[in-house]
Amino acid sequence: MIDQKLAFVFPGQGSQSVGMLAPLADEYSSIQQLFSRASDVLGYDLWALAQSGPQEQLNLTEQTQPLLLTSSVAIWQVWQSLGGSVPALMAGHSLGEYSALVCSGVIDFDAAVSLVRDRGKFMQQAVPQGVGAMSAVLGLDDQVIVSICQDVSVDGNVVEAVNFNSPGQVVVAGNADAVSKAADLLKKAGAKRVAPLPVSAPFHTSLMKPAAEQLAVAIAKVEFQAPTIPIVHNVHASIESDPGKIRQLMVEQTASPVRWTQSIEFMVARGVERVVECGPGKVLSGLCRRIHKPLSASAIETPDALQATLAS
Repeated sequence: MIDQKLAFVFPGQGSQSVGMLAPLADEYSSIQQLFSRASDVLGYDLWALAQSGPQEQLNLTEQTQPLLLTSSVAIWQVWQSLGGSVPALMAGHSLGEYSALVCSGVIDFDAAVSLVRDRGKFMQQAVPQGVGAMSAVLGLDDQVIVSICQDVSVDGNVVEAVNFNSPGQVVVAGNADAVSKAADLLKKAGAKRVAPLPVSAPFHTSLMKPAAEQLAVAIAKVEFQAPTIPIVHNVHASIESDPGKIRQLMVEQTASPVRWTQSIEFMVARGVERVVECGPGKVLSGLCRRIHKPLSASAIETPDALQATLAS
């Protein structure tokens, strides 16, 4: 039965950690089974990577993306097997949108694992390591951030607002020099903090257009179906049912901002009162509560948390 007040959200890069999902996997054998299936696609042991690391390997984009996708889908399958409610809406933050596509039946799991591995490669190749940077800006109005980024972006040196995560939390990204210059101006404009992020490329900027072009070729080979559960997309913070248009949105997403605040506001406007974060970590749960304080938000990455959420 569909719970019209429930939404599922899927995390993106940054939620990975050594030992992730181990307690859940001890109780639910389907988790390691799905990891084994992903390992066959990738040609290496994904579960061993998740459990043993090192963290530096987990953070490599082309490995992070299949790892998080598999983790989120595995938890979704456990939720289903335990009779959990069907959510009215889904959304994923950046990479997490691919997890939503799989869980909503838009694309096949095996195809998605291969696709996000390639997506990670394309994104890393678009901007050599060290050339780009990302920073989180805390405590400043969105439009002030956008305006400062526009002022700094000159002569091909780009910095852009790329993740609108919650009121007072926006991520900027671009060429490392431009991000550094913007950081100084953002602090002077009143930002409480500008924190560099440990990432290997300036994701969701216009610098990712070469990656988007490569992704368009790869994604054209993947079959897309209409979603069984509507997905709120990063690009325009709205839903789309046409498989061809969803495919195009996923290409655009690579070099477009993640409109997470708007996505959650869209859900709330549709009657959502509870959000479940399906994947490792609790990042999105916290963001959801900051976007709309009355929202109930919970993560289900541990057996106790999963059972408590099922019971509620």
